[in-house]
Amino acid sequence: MKRLRTLFGIGVGLAIVAGAGWYITQNASAPPSRQAGRFGAGQPTPVGLATAAKGEIPVVLRALGTVTPLQTVNVKTQITGQLVKVDFKEGQMVQKGDLLALVDPRPYEVALQQAIGQQQRDEALLKNAQTDLERYRKLVAQDSIARQQLDTQQSLVRQYEAALVIDQAAVDAARLNLDYTRIVAPITGRIGLRGVDPGNFVSMGDTTPICILIQLQPISVVFTIPEDALPPVRDRLKAGARLDVRVLDRTQKNELATGRLDTHDNVIDTTTGTVKLRAVFDNKDETLFPNQFVNVRLLVDTVKDATIVPVAAIQRGQPGTFVYLAKADDTVEIRVVELGPTDGEKIQVVSGLKPGDQVVVDGTDRLRDGAKIRRPSATPRASAGPPVAAAPPEGAREGQQQRRRPPGDGAGPPARSTQ
Repeated sequence: MKRLRTLFGIGVGLAIVAGAGWYITQNASAPPSRQAGRFGAGQPTPVGLATAAKGEIPVVLRALGTVTPLQTVNVKTQITGQLVKVDFKEGQMVQKGDLLALVDPRPYEVALQQAIGQQQRDEALLKNAQTDLERYRKLVAQDSIARQQLDTQQSLVRQYEAALVIDQAAVDAARLNLDYTRIVAPITGRIGLRGVDPGNFVSMGDTTPICILIQLQPISVVFTIPEDALPPVRDRLKAGARLDVRVLDRTQKNELATGRLDTHDNVIDTTTGTVKLRAVFDNKDETLFPNQFVNVRLLVDTVKDATIVPVAAIQRGQPGTFVYLAKADDTVEIRVVELGPTDGEKIQVVSGLKPGDQVVVDGTDRLRDGAKIRRPSATPRASAGPPVAAAPPEGAREGQQQRRRPPGDGAGPPARSTQ
């Protein structure tokens, strides 16, 4: 009995191996169209095409920039005294010459009066010395006094004249210090947060400013470009061209402002190989805020009559930079191209293509040189299916149903015979 079970197991194993071999043989002998799949060998590859066209393409430099005020002033006192008044609100927009704060003016008013008094005293002394000098000249002419006395009087007059010059300088300095008690806005701009409160003692050596005043209109954006991109920018500036600059927000979707390139730095940063540029914006609506990070677009030039294709058509590989050129016989050819500037989704082809050429922009991963393609307008031929039998006529269908109907399924049960 045990031997029979062993033989039965061996037979089942041989049957399984034989079935697997038959299945593999049948699949290997299946038609190639069933094995190849949808886009198998010999089948044209569906692709998307684009046509090279003539047009203008802007030469745009893209960079990251920082909004930088043209003027930033730390407002401090130029004299020593008590801050008795702050005449501004934090965040206020002020005009040049507006009063910002007031230092106690009383000590400086007293100093001015002292200087004026000293000046008036010396003026009186000078007038008296000049009168004596005229008298001595007459007496010397009459030989009534010694010549030395006249010379001494002349020196005294000159001393008083010099004293008046010193007195005038002292009066001017006192007036200037009195003017410094009124702290006014040196520029037009917006005030930040207050740094010193009224009642505090201020002096010229203070490190904390009373407030910080920043010019917002106009305002600038400082950004960097590679040193290799600097020569064309300099050439355009030397030619007197106005280079437009656009700034966008962090998402690069919203344009914040449009201005012009003002100047560039006089040195190249050797650590990064970049150079700084400054663009100026009117900023009338104050969309640009100091120290704000922005995306910069500098329009250097515009290439006219350029051959333009989508960026998606450009491929890079063993031949170099190339495109798949669609030919009239629905095949593709690898065409090596030389590229120019890029603008978003468009790029200039300097050589290798001419306007009107069609290039592949979609489906390039399944292509090779000389491969067959199916253009977007072409529709694939429908595959033939199994034949479909025609439906029988209506009368014949009813006859067939009647013939198939079992006995007794029609007008009722069959009549029974009576004895």
